[in-house]
Amino acid sequence: MPELSQLSPQPLWDIFAQICAIPHPSGHEEALASYIIQWAESKKLSVERDKVGNILIRKPATAGLENLQPVVLQAHLDMVPQKNSDTQHDFTQDPIRPYVDNEWVKAQGTTLGADNGIGMASALAVLDDEHVKHGPIEVLLTMTEETSMVGAFGIQPNWLQADILINTDSEEEGEIYMGCAGGVDFTTTFKLAREAIPANHIIFKITLKGLTGGHSGGDIHLGLANANKLLARFLAGHASELQLKLIHIQGGSLRNAIPRESEAIIAVPISVAANLETNKNHYLAMLKSEFAAIEKNLVITLDETTTELLALTADCQSRLLHFLNAAPNGVIRMSDDIKEVVETSLNTGIVNMDEKKAEITFLIRSLIETGKDYVVNMLTSLSMLAGAECEHKGSYPGWKPDPKSPVMALVSDIYQQLFGKTSKIMVIHAGLECGLFKKPYPQMDMVSIGPTIYGAHSSDERANIKSVEKYWQLLTSVLKSIPEKG
Repeated sequence: MPELSQLSPQPLWDIFAQICAIPHPSGHEEALASYIIQWAESKKLSVERDKVGNILIRKPATAGLENLQPVVLQAHLDMVPQKNSDTQHDFTQDPIRPYVDNEWVKAQGTTLGADNGIGMASALAVLDDEHVKHGPIEVLLTMTEETSMVGAFGIQPNWLQADILINTDSEEEGEIYMGCAGGVDFTTTFKLAREAIPANHIIFKITLKGLTGGHSGGDIHLGLANANKLLARFLAGHASELQLKLIHIQGGSLRNAIPRESEAIIAVPISVAANLETNKNHYLAMLKSEFAAIEKNLVITLDETTTELLALTADCQSRLLHFLNAAPNGVIRMSDDIKEVVETSLNTGIVNMDEKKAEITFLIRSLIETGKDYVVNMLTSLSMLAGAECEHKGSYPGWKPDPKSPVMALVSDIYQQLFGKTSKIMVIHAGLECGLFKKPYPQMDMVSIGPTIYGAHSSDERANIKSVEKYWQLLTSVLKSIPEKG
């Protein structure tokens, strides 16, 4: 990837190019993990792996800095696999194809994996670059953060030796994070009853696509359209007048990505087929007006098709569509304590259906535990009203802000010295692993920093080149300025 090799800092970008070359979507990180272990061993570094697959690499201090407090740099191994519908790409087999577009690094039709590949590359570059001065250093790379935080849940006490943890999973240069939201997965399941499609009906596939998509935490406050919600709104709103029969519906692929596409197979009487086209065009025009500022490429297509599936019964269809249409989505409440930060939200991330059941998967986030509980209770009530089963699982805690954090103050001071401006001390609505690390390491001082990455969890993901260079300057300057042991 010669384009990346021309960028600065070169050690970081060279390692990121190698990360891109090895497939590593969530649940398929072994090839990348094996490469990193071999890489560390070739450099005579101490490397260990725990029972859940996390990697820990240790490097001694630069000569003269042995008495600095030890630091662990932390990133996660996996990336979110999202692609455009017209892109042929197998994330378990094909490399990511990054390219330079003016001041950005992007990928060809897929997520870039800058989340958290840039952070991972920066941590490995610290190990590799002998010009970087530091005290005793550890690099912790965790497993499967994006889907279940398997690695962070599995971290055991007394494995890490560091006093300070620098998480590299933030996505805005100039912002220093001292806290984050917790989360919980919620799934509603409908048992389906089906019946024959009536005679004199035409079968169509209706597809809503072209949305921006994005991170269901970091981007949830932007008001981006959710394809699952928009399609449900249309189907629920017109089912009666069109005598519509729902046969299949699906949308989204990850609970932590705002869905960009959703589609349904429906049947309508021949006599109202023209009305379906008219209503679709009217709805599209309405959505383009509503989302004119943020969804420039919204498209709804309607194509005749065939299917061997039966239609849902009237009662089953009504309960499912009205549930989808009524389900809350987006920001539920803004924080009272932290200005302009979302307290509680949820994302209607995935709609899956097979012949016998339909599953709707939500990711709920909140800075407070009672915020998560509130949305869980709301969705439970809605599921009960719809005659559906539901469960919540995978709850993980938030990272409670510590305004007196010494490492946060250090990072803020060095940012001011380097760039002549004040950083923003923030709490991020996305989930970081720091909250889980606090359980086995309650006394560890933690902070999160990173470069500017836009469109994470979408195929529009891009990393700002200049911000990566500034992030590297900040990270390396902080490492040589860590205080000595008490």
